[in-house]
Amino acid sequence: MQATATTLDHEQEHVPVNSRNKVVIASLIGTAIEFFDFYIYATAAVIVFPLIFFPQGDPTAATLQSLATFAIAFVARPIGSALFGHFGDRVGRKVTLVASLLTMGISTVIIGLLPGYATIGIFAPLLLALARFGQGLGLGGEWGGAALLATENAPPRKRALYGSFPQLGAPIGFFFANGTFLLLSWLLTDEQFMSWGWRVPFIFSAVLVIIGLYVRVSLHETPVFAKVAAAKKQVKIPLGTLLTKHVRVTILGTFIMLATYTLFYIMTVYSMTYSTAAAR
Repeated sequence: MQATATTLDHEQEHVPVNSRNKVVIASLIGTAIEFFDFYIYATAAVIVFPLIFFPQGDPTAATLQSLATFAIAFVARPIGSALFGHFGDRVGRKVTLVASLLTMGISTVIIGLLPGYATIGIFAPLLLALARFGQGLGLGGEWGGAALLATENAPPRKRALYGSFPQLGAPIGFFFANGTFLLLSWLLTDEQFMSWGWRVPFIFSAVLVIIGLYVRVSLHETPVFAKVAAAKKQVKIPLGTLLTKHVRVTILGTFIMLATYTLFYIMTVYSMTYSTAAAR
C-alpha cells in the first residue's frame, strides 16, 4: 500500500505543465472562434437567411422563422454543456475542448455550403436548423471547458485573472463577425453578397478552426484533471453531482446568464432586425 501511494505521489509530481502563454492563447482563441461562428449566424439570420432558406410569400413570417432557427442554439447549449461537461470530467478537458471546437466548426461550414429553399425546398430550413443545433452543442461545450482549461492551469492567486480570458473571446468574436459582414457589404454588390458573399465567413471558419485545433492539440491535459485521472477518482455521473450537491450555485448561475444574454440579444439581434426592416 505504501509503495502504491509513493508511486502515485511520484507520478503526480511529474504531471506535464503547460506554458502560461499557451494556456491563455488556447482558451482565448478557441472561445473567440466559436463566438465568431455563433455571431455570424446571428447577423445572417437577420439580413440573409429569410431571403435564402424560407418561402418568400410573407417577409415577416420568413424573418420570424429565421430567428426561430437562431433560437434553437439556446436549447442546444445546455445540452452541449451537459454532454461535453460529462466527458470533460470523465476523459479529460483537452479531448472535449477539441471535440467542441470541431463540432462548432463543422456545423458552421455546413451552413455556408447549404443550398437554399429555391433549390431543395423544405429541406433547406430543416438542415439549417440541424446545423444551428450543432453550433449550440459546440458552444455549450466550449464555454465551461475553456474556463476550466484556463483556471486549472493558472498559477496560485491568479485563477480569476486566467478565467477572464475565455470571457474576452465573446466580444472579440462579435467584433470580427460583424466586421466581416460589414467589409463584405463594402466590397461586393448586393447581388454578389446575396448570391455567394454571405457564405464566405461560414466557410472561412474552417481556417480559423484549424488554427484553434493546432493550438489546443499541442496542450497537455490540465494538472488538476491529470492528478484526478492518475488517482482514478473521476466522478461517474458529473451532472448528478452538480444537481445534488451544488443546486443553489447552479440556479443562481443559470438566472444570471439568462438575464445577461436576454438583454444582450435584445440589443443586438432585435435591434438589427428592426433597423433592417426600417431601411427597407
